[in-house]
Amino acid sequence: MMLAAVETRFGTDRAPYPIEHLGDNGSPYTAGETRDFARQLGLVPCFTPVRSPESNGMAEAFVKTIKRDYVRVTPLPDATAALGLVPAWIDDYNTVHPHSALAMRSPAEFRSALNPSQAVR
Repeated sequence: MMLAAVETRFGTDRAPYPIEHLGDNGSPYTAGETRDFARQLGLVPCFTPVRSPESNGMAEAFVKTIKRDYVRVTPLPDATAALGLVPAWIDDYNTVHPHSALAMRSPAEFRSALNPSQAVR
C-alpha cells in the first residue's frame, strides 16, 4: 500500500522529497523490511511515542471512519476485494466525505476555501 500511495500521489515509485510516514509501534511498521522499503520510496519512517495514544488519534480516527463508513457497508467476499476498493474509498474520503473537524466539508472543499484558485477534484 505504501508503494501504491506514493505512485498515486507523485506518479512515480519514489517521493520527490523526504516525506514522513507515521506509524504506531506495531510490528508491521517497525519491522526492518518495512522501514527499508519505506526509505526506498523516499519515505522517512516515524513512530508515535510509546504509551501516548493521543498522538495516534488522527490515524485511529481515519481507520475508524474507513471501517464505519466504507468497509461495514460494502459487501466484501474477501480481503482481495477489500484491498481493491481502498483507493476509491480514500479518494472519496478526501474529496466527498464530510469531516466534522472541517465544518462538514471534505478536505478538498476545505483546501479550496483556503485557496480559491485550487479546484476541487
